[in-house]
Amino acid sequence: MPETPATPRKAAAAFILVTVFIDMLSIGVIIPVLPNLIKSFLGGSVSEAGLWTGIFGAAWGLAQFLFTPVQGGLSDAIGRRPVVLASNFGTGVDFLFMALAPGLWWLLIGRIISGMTSASISTAYAYMSDVTPPEKRAGVYGLMGAAFGVGFVVGPSLGGVLGGGLHFNFLGDAIQFNGDHHYPFFFAAALSLCNFLYGLFVLPESLPKDKRKPFSFHTANPIGAIKFLARSAQVMRLSLMYFLLMFGQSVFPTTMVLYAGYRFGWGPTEVGLMLAVVGILSAIVQGGLTGVITRRIGERKAMYIGIGASLIAYTAYGLAPNWQVFVGFIAIGCFGGLAMPNIQSLMSSKVDPKEQGTLQGSNMSLTTMGNIVAPLIFGYVLSAVTRPGVAVVYSGAAFLVAAVCTLLCLWLATGVRQSLAVEKAYGGEPQIDG
Repeated sequence: MPETPATPRKAAAAFILVTVFIDMLSIGVIIPVLPNLIKSFLGGSVSEAGLWTGIFGAAWGLAQFLFTPVQGGLSDAIGRRPVVLASNFGTGVDFLFMALAPGLWWLLIGRIISGMTSASISTAYAYMSDVTPPEKRAGVYGLMGAAFGVGFVVGPSLGGVLGGGLHFNFLGDAIQFNGDHHYPFFFAAALSLCNFLYGLFVLPESLPKDKRKPFSFHTANPIGAIKFLARSAQVMRLSLMYFLLMFGQSVFPTTMVLYAGYRFGWGPTEVGLMLAVVGILSAIVQGGLTGVITRRIGERKAMYIGIGASLIAYTAYGLAPNWQVFVGFIAIGCFGGLAMPNIQSLMSSKVDPKEQGTLQGSNMSLTTMGNIVAPLIFGYVLSAVTRPGVAVVYSGAAFLVAAVCTLLCLWLATGVRQSLAVEKAYGGEPQIDG
């Protein structure tokens, strides 16, 4: 493939959006079954499974914390394309490993490898920054969020059916598919490897050689990554906000499957369908509304709406007396998708174009710190409130913890400037956004 973009910007953006969609589809397909697979290795205890699901999530987050800045720095040095392709191939092989894992510890090792190989999301965002002018990035990042959302429409619903089975009547005939917790892992492996082949033949490079910079361990490590963000007070504030939002969102993959089974009696199929509804609404908000709303009211106000919607939804989830109330607040919670794209757009406008990969890698390193701690906290909270003798009404406590994190994010947002002036990471020289 040529070293410079071989297609117009719109075509290049379409390539990476499809790549992100398939990546998220392959990840989403295992969400409804991984906690239950962990539970099956532990004799069926929800409380123990809650703790171990937190450990699995923390191990995955630690692997991402260590390897995301490396991938971001490599993408600035050798280009985005080889980093994305290597990640896709490694993820596919690892899903096969987890599908064949004979016990809990083997599954944990596979989850750690998954965190290492799936750390290329920051590179995908850097790719989009390469091919998108600054004034359109919030809308494009919204499309990225939509690709995530659509992936989570198809992924968890497929995972729920593959893992939990499906039974229905068609023209008087009973149709039955008996699922298995291992099937989604095989399916995810096939998707990731197909994604690798897709990118190998059609994904162009987005970063020309004259815009690359040498790889540096000063920024391609977690500590250096945080120092990079700290060079600008506004970038650091926005990164902390992103961190808190990601921290709160960890409540879903950590607790939702076990919580829904414990509180509502749901299995993988019901959880998968619910996550599909979340994905559809998120895709509508992030893909169809983010750009429109941001152009009308500005990045800062749109960000406020997103954070406020998340705060209301998490509080309602934690206090919901039944599944109908829980599901009813999903529509409000999906407007939380307005926050992330605008935070990312504000951050990307404040660093040099040559450092977009480093920015995204550094930012993801900070947020993956939350992916280390959050699963442990949420897993412990779920374990504590599902022990014998604890009233079931307290089982949604983990969502209230997520609400507190979102409230802190809202407080930090009060210090974000409305101005779109760009501050270079080195020297703080202002520029005007294009």
